[in-house]
Amino acid sequence: ILSVYLVETRNEFFDSRVYYGALQYWFRDGGMVYDWLRPGTPYGFTYPPFAGLVMAPMAFLPFSMVLVVATTLTLITTAVLTWWFVGPMIKRNGWTVWFAFTIAYFLAIAFDPVRETITFGQVNTLLLTLVAADLLFGLSQGRRWAGVGIGLAAAVKITPAIFVLYLLLTRRWRAAATAVGTAVAATLVGAAIFPDQSREFWTSALWDTSRVGIYSYFSNQSERGFLARLPIDQYAGKIWIVLVLATIAFWAWRVRKTPDDLMGGLALTGILGCLISPVTWIHHCVWLLPA
Repeated sequence: ILSVYLVETRNEFFDSRVYYGALQYWFRDGGMVYDWLRPGTPYGFTYPPFAGLVMAPMAFLPFSMVLVVATTLTLITTAVLTWWFVGPMIKRNGWTVWFAFTIAYFLAIAFDPVRETITFGQVNTLLLTLVAADLLFGLSQGRRWAGVGIGLAAAVKITPAIFVLYLLLTRRWRAAATAVGTAVAATLVGAAIFPDQSREFWTSALWDTSRVGIYSYFSNQSERGFLARLPIDQYAGKIWIVLVLATIAFWAWRVRKTPDDLMGGLALTGILGCLISPVTWIHHCVWLLPA
């Protein structure tokens, strides 16, 4: 609790403030959401219109209530994820369940990316929960809905779409088709309700890298961020492409060795996404929790 409080004084729920301002400008003032920037910063709403639809209640709630809801959801989803990830180990070793789980949960909350998710007011653990449910329960139990969670997560924030590649690599064709179909359907719903915002996002805002920050910031822990901090500006882009291809090749080789290890696939693909994304802030690294 103390560690969360201390970090909050530094981050001050920055991302939630960006979302809150952008959504109010969109839903209450009738403005183009991708035109809004938080005063004094280059930061604005960077998610697809479908994410805006999901987050729409934020525009009509007091900001204090938004923080309560966001923090509560992160705490709950972190508890669920902790149980999914370490519950089998606790049972296998015959440990006292409530005590072992409590220790594991506190460690998860103390994990820097989870703390940053709370104190920036981010949605990362919610997306991880959707994807983890798909892999650990949908696929493992052969459910017809397997892939829906990945599709919804990808429609909210594009980066979870990397798990579609995992489904294809492990020849889970039905789940891959379900994930793609879900993502496309959700995106089309957003486009049907908000055609102007969808046009702006897919033709302009998505490709404007300045909206997500500067690559060389130390908190950008991706391969692109690492290269941006080296004195090789003129070569960084080309080297990054080589690194991404090499990383994907190693990931594919490793996943193909144990295609039935869903927990391993979740962990490896989460790491892959963090490495090859152009921008991976510390709070994005909740995808390392399965590992």
